[in-house]
Amino acid sequence: MASDIILLGGLQQEFATIEAMVKLYCRAHHKSTSTAGPCPDCSEFLDYAREKLDRCPYGERKPACNRCPIHCYKPEQRQQAKTIMRFAGPRMLLAHPLLAIRHLRLERRPVPDLPQENVSNRQRRKQFSNN
Repeated sequence: MASDIILLGGLQQEFATIEAMVKLYCRAHHKSTSTAGPCPDCSEFLDYAREKLDRCPYGERKPACNRCPIHCYKPEQRQQAKTIMRFAGPRMLLAHPLLAIRHLRLERRPVPDLPQENVSNRQRRKQFSNN
């Protein structure tokens, strides 16, 4: 299950940002009042986002998704991410200022060269488990 994935380093911080954005969006659009989390559709999107972060070929050096030369999201989920981020982005400064500022700094970081082999979070977890 995707929620069992352990993200390392900066990828966990990036997932926390995505999760906060989805919760803001879901609360406003799907009237999610549950303290347990977002609605099933938004939870499914979060699982998808976690899996994509886990498999990102850039690993912890990944650029912001909107600046990345490799678009790993399927078109439907990519559109969903854009919709969520357009709504939640401006609201993040009030709701989660530290996450918002960290994300804005990430967007300013230069895009790294093409990724090296075996630097994704998934590959690193496999290496840790084999040792």
